[in-house]
This record gives sequence, C-alpha cells and structure tokens, in this order.
Amino acid sequence: MRLRLRGGATAWVIASLLASTGAAGAQSEDPFVDGTAAAGIDFRHVSGAFGGKWMPESLGAGVALFDADGDGWTDIFFVQGGAWEGHEDAVDPELRGATMRLFHNRGDGTFEDVTRAAGLDVETYGFGAAPADYDGDGDLDLFVTAYGPNHLFRNEGDGRFVDVSEASGLAHPGWGTSAAWFDYDRDGDLDMYLANYVRWSPDEDIWCTLDGTAKSYCTPESYVGEPSVLYRNEGDGTFIDVSRDAGVFVPGGKSLGVTVTDIDDDGWPDFAVANDTEPNFLFRNRQDGTFEEVGLLSGMAFDASGRARAGMGIDTADLNNTGQLNLAVGNFSKEMIGLFELQPGGIFVDAAARAGIGRSSFPFLTFGLFFFDFDLDGWLDLFAANGHLEERINEIEMSITYAQRPLLYRNQGDGRLADVGGADYQPLAQPLVGRGAAYADLDGDGDLDIVVTTNNGPAHLFLNTARDRESLPGLVRFDLRMDGGNSRALGAVMEVWAGEWRQRQMVRSGSSYASQSEFVLTFGLPRIPKLDGARIRWPDGTASELDAAALAGASGCQLLLHPTRGVVTGFRLRGIGFPGLRCPDPAASVQ
Repeated sequence: MRLRLRGGATAWVIASLLASTGAAGAQSEDPFVDGTAAAGIDFRHVSGAFGGKWMPESLGAGVALFDADGDGWTDIFFVQGGAWEGHEDAVDPELRGATMRLFHNRGDGTFEDVTRAAGLDVETYGFGAAPADYDGDGDLDLFVTAYGPNHLFRNEGDGRFVDVSEASGLAHPGWGTSAAWFDYDRDGDLDMYLANYVRWSPDEDIWCTLDGTAKSYCTPESYVGEPSVLYRNEGDGTFIDVSRDAGVFVPGGKSLGVTVTDIDDDGWPDFAVANDTEPNFLFRNRQDGTFEEVGLLSGMAFDASGRARAGMGIDTADLNNTGQLNLAVGNFSKEMIGLFELQPGGIFVDAAARAGIGRSSFPFLTFGLFFFDFDLDGWLDLFAANGHLEERINEIEMSITYAQRPLLYRNQGDGRLADVGGADYQPLAQPLVGRGAAYADLDGDGDLDIVVTTNNGPAHLFLNTARDRESLPGLVRFDLRMDGGNSRALGAVMEVWAGEWRQRQMVRSGSSYASQSEFVLTFGLPRIPKLDGARIRWPDGTASELDAAALAGASGCQLLLHPTRGVVTGFRLRGIGFPGLRCPDPAASVQ
C-alpha cells in the first residue's frame, strides 16, 4: 500500500507564507466567504431543459471532494448533465457537449481544470459521484451514476482514469442517483450500494400540471420506482448483483440518498436510504451476508404522522456526543428536515421540532445535507443545500421560492440547533437552486470548506473562516489507512476524548445527495489543549488505541494512522503553532 500524505518542507513553506500574508482572507464575522472565483472554479451544470419538463432535468447533480492524484490535496469533481438529443439548441453553444469536470487543487488556494488530461472528459447525463479504492491499489477510483449506463473509472495512479464500466459489471443502464462503498461482508474489499430512482424515458414521459394549463415536472408518484442494487466485489475487478440474496431487493424505492452507519454498534456496517414519496429504508446487517429491512420497525420510514415524505439527502452522526446516532433526511418544501434521534431498543424519534429546525426548515426543499463541525467547537453542526424543482412555484405558492438560501444550523450542545444563516451572514444568504453539497479542508488550514452545486447553474465554493479568527480554534484531523482492499478504512469508527468530552465519527462513503465529502475525520477541540485518548474500531473488527502520550502535540495536526503501525506520519496545519512545534512522533505505538 502506498501511504502518501501532504507535508515536507515545500508544503510548510507554502503554509507559512499563506498564514503570514493573510491569504486566507481578512477577519470576518461571516462563518463562510465565497471563494469560487478566486479559486478558479468556473463549473456550470447543464440540465438540458428545453420546455418539455422532462423529469431528470429537475434533480441536478452532485460533487465529490477527494484526492484524485495522491498529492495530499483534496480535488473537486463535478458531475455534469447535458443536452437532450434533438434539443441541443436549448443549451448555450459553449455548454453543448459539456462533460464532467475535475479540478486539481494546486495547494495555493487555486484549482486547475485537468479533466481532459485525467481522461474524464466523458459526456453522460450524470447525477452522483462516489470515489473509493475499489481495487486496493492505494489510489482513489471514481464511480459516476447517470441516467443511462453508470461509469466506473479506475485510477491509474498517475492522474489518469480509465473507464472500466463494462468489464467491472457496474454499467447499470437505469437511472442511478447516489452510491456508497462499504465492506458489508467484511471480506476485506469494498462492495457498493447503488441508489436508483424511477423508470422514465422520453417515450414514457407523462403530462403533469400545477395550474391545469401549463406542463410541469411530475412528482415521483407518476412513475414506477426502479429497484436499487447491492453489488458484491469479487476481488478480481468485477462486481455481481447480490440484491436478492442479501435481502435488499425492494421494488419501488425511488431512492435519492444513501448513508452508511452502524445502527446497533456491532461493528458491521448498516445503511439507510432516503426515498422520494416512499418509506425510507434502514438495512441492518445480519453479519451473515444478508440484511434485514427495519425502516418501519425503527420509526424512520415515515414522519411522525405516519406519512412518507419526499426524501433527498441523508446523513447520520453522533450529534449530541452521547454515543447515540442521529439521522437527518432532507425533504420537500412544507415537510421540514427530518432529524431522527435513536432511542434505546433501536427506535428512532423525529426530534426536528424539539431541536428547533422543524419550523425554520418548513419552507425549504432540501437536497444535499450533512453533519460537520464548521466552527470547531467539538459539536457537529448541520448544513443543508436547498432549492425547488419547479421554476414557477412562486406563482402557485407565494410562500415558496425556486431559489432558496442554504441552511446552516449550529449545534448548541444541549440538543438544539440554531440557524445561523440568513440575511446577517453572507454568502449563505444568497438564494440558490441548491442540489449536491460536500465538505473538505480544501485550503490546508484544518477547518471545513463547502462546495455546493446548483441545478442548471454555477457551482459555489464557500471557504470556512473559523481558522481566520484571532481565537484560532483547535482541532485534530485523522487520515485512517489500512493494508488490503479497503485502503481508506471505510467503515472505521473513531472516538476521541478529553476529560468528560468525547466525540465519535465514522469514515464513510455516501451521505448528502449524490455527493461525497472527504474521508479525513476532523475533531474540533473547544478549550481543550490536548486529547486524553483515542480509540479506533477498524472495518475488519479489530481495535486499536492511542493514549495521551501518543497524542501529545496532536492539536493542530493532521495524522495518518494505521492499525498496526500507529502514527505513520503527520503535518502541522496552516496557521497553527510555529515551525519548531512538532506533531506526535511517528514512532508512537498503537495499544
């Protein structure tokens, strides 16, 4: 396995220059600033809308944040739609033939379009992206879902990708939306769950209307759902459909989001699926290669009134630092975001109203959403990208708009979430037709930046300002690596603690809507000078620990951890400490 991590003299010089010159931006009261133009991000999504109101046009596509070339910096991959055959004139000439795009992170705050050199200049009507090292060679490969055949691109390790869709068995011809990689059978390599939507084609398009006169986009009830698929990795570069044998074949799901979790904390990965106007799914791993669907029994399939909502994005996290999971689902306008809290006995209760997000999210139609600690205070917050499907919705419902601002909820540490967006905070007050959303530390300062896609519009990079303040909140980042077929340790659960405070996170593929955030785990350290310990439960069921001595000096560092080698290497993040201050000694042993 190749262990490559950003660091060394060159990276330190660049980081020092950025910190000393204030290149990250001036002190700001806004939690985020718009860094799109300065970074050189000029991606624009193409829906192909021509007036026919074809259903795929309304959804939009996602984004994946991952290190595509192994240089230690997180790159940005945008999924593209496209023009419909026979309706190319509806698309601006310069966007006809638009492809998915990969932006290489230069490490100086700017990005370079390397799509063609990477072999990713492929035209497809895409929706989602899911990077992972499916072949265990240490490089992150890329799976792209689409209306039409999906694509698997194998990373050649030199910045180039090769399309191996047909040979791998993953060129599913339906309408794929989101996907997640995980080792469901714990055999050491990565399997994949593909979320599919509905059976639609131009020949089967149905005429729907909001006002009785003009055609509008149909709701999913008008179409038959397309079953999602569980693919087992055969270990030779191929995959087979095991949906029926594994007990996850459910007709009519109409799925848009999937998140991997461990609902019963038994060390075996479970997963939850957000469905559009159908009950949500929760698949519990039976540890024998099969799953049990317990969405209805667990209470997360419906809202509190027993009604199926229009689920889009989905994520799970230990929101209250109690060791118990929360599950968030983005829903349609006037349905509010679902925020389920796990109770003893494996039962979820929708705590959205009690947490304070029910009323505030009621007018919003939420696609991408995720938990992350944006202010590095040691409590996970919630971000949601919003935007309606129908451009004319405000003519029908005056309280609902097509473009909608994102929602940023700050965790209050007492079970409540406070909306800190709105008119007082730019640029998150800007209305967008938001769709995909993902987070990563894109500028090397440790705080988590956000990328949002819009439907038939530009992408946005929101740079986090938490580390640009005089308070300079502490943090530690962990990059977990393993030998074998699951090199990025997808499914590993890490818990860190200091005194009575503790937090748990999982390395996961999937979550949000059709998007992927970085795999590195970030723990904010509020008023905590050091960690007392850390524990990792690896995907194969083994466990390791780091004590306070092994973690001495970890605050302000990003560390690469291995199950048997402990701290392999590490580097100090920009803006923290001084050049002479070292991160933990790589010789630290794992207990």
